[in-house]
Amino acid sequence: MRVVVADDAVLIRAGLVRLLEEFGHEVVAAVGDGGSLVEAIAAHRPDVSVVDVRMPPSFADEGLRAAVEARRRVPGSPVMILSQYVEVSYADDLLADASGAVGYLLKDRVADVDEFFEGLRRVAGGGTVFDPQVVAQLMVRRRRDDPLVSLTPREREVLGLMAEGRSNPAIARQLVITDGAVEKHIRGIFAKLDLYADDADQHRRVRAVLAYLRA
Repeated sequence: MRVVVADDAVLIRAGLVRLLEEFGHEVVAAVGDGGSLVEAIAAHRPDVSVVDVRMPPSFADEGLRAAVEARRRVPGSPVMILSQYVEVSYADDLLADASGAVGYLLKDRVADVDEFFEGLRRVAGGGTVFDPQVVAQLMVRRRRDDPLVSLTPREREVLGLMAEGRSNPAIARQLVITDGAVEKHIRGIFAKLDLYADDADQHRRVRAVLAYLRA
């Protein structure tokens, strides 16, 4: 994969670059501020960008805001937020275009390098990957008009695991049900959210997850 890395901490940025290159990926740009991130994505059109939340000048949410701006300029550009912090204000904006290709992982909770790279590949392919703590914070912002109100408790469980980036077999193992039962629940979710069969399966899955995260 061709990757842009954005982190203001020099050692972390260098470490990410080295890790990515060791695993055979090409780092096309490594930057330390939001403006440079936007320009790098516009110039290189990477397969995925790994972005910290807090960058200069205010060290608040510049990374998220820059990612939103980059996706405005390069629609659908895949972005993996990798941060110590959960910042939900612009995370909603990052999800708002419903195009998928978004992830949000917490640095302290990434315990397996292979899982991290699997998440990157999923985001680069148009999917979504969210740490459960990020999902929980986003759900605190639940809107009154809840599109998920018609889902059964089990369907909500399945959709929540989909939002964490779990595959159907992984969901089946987590819930101790069959793969066929998972597929049945997902079909029910698609039907209740009016995600019709003429949409590509991956696209429907992404749209269902985005509905869950925005609800």
